[in-house]
Amino acid sequence: MNRKLTIYIVLVAVVIGLILFIDSMRPKPIDWSPTYGAKDKIPLGLYIFNEEAPNLFTGDSVVKFSTTPYQYFDTRYDYDNSKYKIKGSFITIDESDDMDEESVKELLNFVDYGNTVLLSMKTFPGKLLDTLNISIAGADFVADSLQISLQNNPSKRYWYNEGIGLNYFDSIAVNDTIKVLGYQESLKSKHANFIEVKFGGGHILLHTQPAVFSNFHLLKANHYNYTQDLVSYLPKGNVYWQNGRNNQGVSQSPLRYILSEPALKWALWLGLIGLVVFIFFNARRKQRIIPEIAPVRNTTVDFAKTIGNLYFMEGNHHTIIEKKIIYFLEKVRTEYLIDTYALDDNFIEKLHLKTGKPVTDIQTTVSLIKKHRHAFQSTEAEVAAINNAIEKLRL
Repeated sequence: MNRKLTIYIVLVAVVIGLILFIDSMRPKPIDWSPTYGAKDKIPLGLYIFNEEAPNLFTGDSVVKFSTTPYQYFDTRYDYDNSKYKIKGSFITIDESDDMDEESVKELLNFVDYGNTVLLSMKTFPGKLLDTLNISIAGADFVADSLQISLQNNPSKRYWYNEGIGLNYFDSIAVNDTIKVLGYQESLKSKHANFIEVKFGGGHILLHTQPAVFSNFHLLKANHYNYTQDLVSYLPKGNVYWQNGRNNQGVSQSPLRYILSEPALKWALWLGLIGLVVFIFFNARRKQRIIPEIAPVRNTTVDFAKTIGNLYFMEGNHHTIIEKKIIYFLEKVRTEYLIDTYALDDNFIEKLHLKTGKPVTDIQTTVSLIKKHRHAFQSTEAEVAAINNAIEKLRL
């Protein structure tokens, strides 16, 4: 291998290594994406809540699923006896509404059979709000944080900022059906952000601040107390947690089973490495030097020079002038579309208008052409004169 090429390769490798080292030493930016995934360890993920779920729901069985509520509960409904095979509470924590209408109907039916549903999200399905006759609105808070509290213990207040939304429940008619369980306030504005709605034989809990379940707030100060008090409104029993947006961290790759088995995973990696090595060495072995094919050279100019030199060496000045005139007039006809039959004043005027060349230069050239046509012999000086006159026009 060429020594200079080796040095270049080493320099490139060193530069790439330095770039990778500097990039690895740089602190990674914090990802504030509100994923609310059970396996996400970012600030607005639910990894801590997932790990602490057995402690928050003591004595209860927490069942997590990634399908839609309709797909999960419909298969657990006994159509012969008209009742559900399971009983308990359903919870979902998400940034915004992504629940289909059939799932909303299934949840309402699940609640009607004496179960409980807790939805903590900033926006709720329109079908659900219309059925419960509830509306939400957005507050225009001036402060940069909200004070959140629960109705059963208003003295315990918590300040929230990161990931908090400004939506609240608007125009609530507090009665035997709807009960306010919590508030959010900023300065002198106070609005309900946690309500309980009685529906059929069960209850629906709606909460507008899903960030209280996030990793950031469960680890910040005493915010975990608010989350613990909030989930205490769920009755004892099984808890069915739908975490559909991130599928509980389960890979959706077609190779997920192969990658989950160590033996299959190593077989896959060894196969891929072997394929890469085979391609690399096989390509090197079959590589051949491609001969350089020079393009066909245009010899027209060389030919013209050779013929011109031949005429000049033989002293045939008259023929040289004749060829020069023929080439000049042909160019005037093809490029400027001017008739060259009669080289009169009309021809001179047209050529002047189309080329912008001085009239005197054109007249000189035309005069020399006419003089040549009436002569039978030409000298070397006449060749130079007519050549200079034509070249001066630069057509």
